[in-house]
Amino acid sequence: MSDQSESEPQGSGPRRVSVPSRISGATPALLGYAAVRLVGMAILAVAAAVQGKDALHRLNGRWDSVWYVRIAENGYGYGVTLPDGSVHSDLAFFPLLPALERAASGVLPVGAATAGLVIGWIAAFAAAWGVYAVGAQVAGQRAGVLLAVLWGVYPTAFVQLMAYTETLFTALAAWSLYAVLTGRWIIAGTLCALAGLTRPSAAALVAALGVTGLARLFRGDLTWRTVVGVVIAPLGWLGYVVFVAVRQGSPTAYFEVQAAWGNDIDGGVALARFIGGRLTGPAPLAGVGLIAALGLLFWVVWLCVRQRQPLPLLVYGTGVVVISLIGAAYFGSRPRLIMPAFPLLLPAAVALARRARRTTLPVVALLALASGAYGAFTLLGSGPP
Repeated sequence: MSDQSESEPQGSGPRRVSVPSRISGATPALLGYAAVRLVGMAILAVAAAVQGKDALHRLNGRWDSVWYVRIAENGYGYGVTLPDGSVHSDLAFFPLLPALERAASGVLPVGAATAGLVIGWIAAFAAAWGVYAVGAQVAGQRAGVLLAVLWGVYPTAFVQLMAYTETLFTALAAWSLYAVLTGRWIIAGTLCALAGLTRPSAAALVAALGVTGLARLFRGDLTWRTVVGVVIAPLGWLGYVVFVAVRQGSPTAYFEVQAAWGNDIDGGVALARFIGGRLTGPAPLAGVGLIAALGLLFWVVWLCVRQRQPLPLLVYGTGVVVISLIGAAYFGSRPRLIMPAFPLLLPAAVALARRARRTTLPVVALLALASGAYGAFTLLGSGPP
């Protein structure tokens, strides 16, 4: 087992801190990201005003946001009993975001709900910066900028400015992956552990670090820092699962809580039934559209493989997709669950980076308008994203 400095990239000698992690290099990406999200916010504000609804309330006062605020204010222990007898427990929600909301509301002159919104906005830019850093490290600065912007026009990008966990998780995941790419394994493991306190999909990030560590072992360039990073990585996720197990008195309590919410892992059976129901129902074209969407998703994953993305990006992106599809969760939430898998956008970012600015700008503008319109439609509707 060889020894390397914490800042060494995999398989090479020492290097200085790379440009993508510097704020000066990230400025175009952050400005571009801010521009496309402002478009989305403007569309939401106009649509909400037309309908006489409160746009801000849609961002921090509904659906999962309410559960996080309740945990921040009162701790765990709340549940709702449904007519069928099943119980929706707040133990289904991971603790990092409500802990940050509680801490921020204790320092700032705002309540936990507003604190969650502030945290979400800060995390959005931290995530965009991390996404840019990964893209620039792998495919160059222009591709990195476009990767961050494309993540900002993802169909459910409106969630990035909500008091939800996807943005905080993406920030931690992106910087953890960047740390792996640049050989900072202890930092990578620590950020992964924090991601594991944020969302259950951190299992994909844990797998990315573990598989990459194994690959280094087989190549014969494993370092003690890699081992430490890999060992630290799952501690957040495992720690919360153990906490729920001890609290509920059952080793499988966390999974039982998720099953009560209808989020148990069924290998994709619920997804297949949902699509089948559309195909045989009164609107079969909806089923065809869903099949086409899944086909597009699998094609994008294949493009990432053909692009020969670094191993941690491939494992992470594919892992998030798999986790999002094999659960029995509400179908409408699946695009949101896949959103943290930003490496899936890298083939498109590289393709756009090869085009002239007169081509990329109209494409990005069109995507920003479409994303904003979809976001306003979803947020002003009755169902959760």
